[in-house]
Amino acid sequence: MAIPTEGEIIQIHSYKHNGRIHRVWQETMVLKGTKNIVIGANERTLVIEADGRTWITREPSICYFHAEHWFNIICMLREDGVYYYINISSPFVYNNQRLKYIDYDLDVKVFPDMTYTILDEDEYEQHKREMNYPDEMDAILERNIEKLISWIKQRRGPFAPDFIEAWTSRYHFYKQLNE
Repeated sequence: MAIPTEGEIIQIHSYKHNGRIHRVWQETMVLKGTKNIVIGANERTLVIEADGRTWITREPSICYFHAEHWFNIICMLREDGVYYYINISSPFVYNNQRLKYIDYDLDVKVFPDMTYTILDEDEYEQHKREMNYPDEMDAILERNIEKLISWIKQRRGPFAPDFIEAWTSRYHFYKQLNE
């Protein structure tokens, strides 16, 4: 598998289990790229939905993707603190300047005080039936949600206090290089 290069601009492609495109983020700057982890940043980037609608992200975000965990984490930097939006998803793959994953509907929203809520359980159940998710998918996703909640409670990974500072600083460094 190819590895994205630091400072490189890539696209993020989200798919559904049936192979159809779900959403595309046009430009994300790679801050770290290894075979297991990609950390990126974007700000005011164009997002294209499967139905062709478009929108632009409102605030700077640091994005965390892992090749072994079934989730990815978007850290949205707002004036009143960092909000986290987690997609419960397949691990990522990367090729042709595109980071790709399958979105499994469930999402977790984490607030600056580290309280959280699980979203879209009804959407997961509906798509599970419609797209014939394999039986073992429930167990895989449940284990990964437990791991994610453990990270939140322990402030590990992207939830660690110094994570945002370190990666925001690196984002500003690369942004200045590209200006």
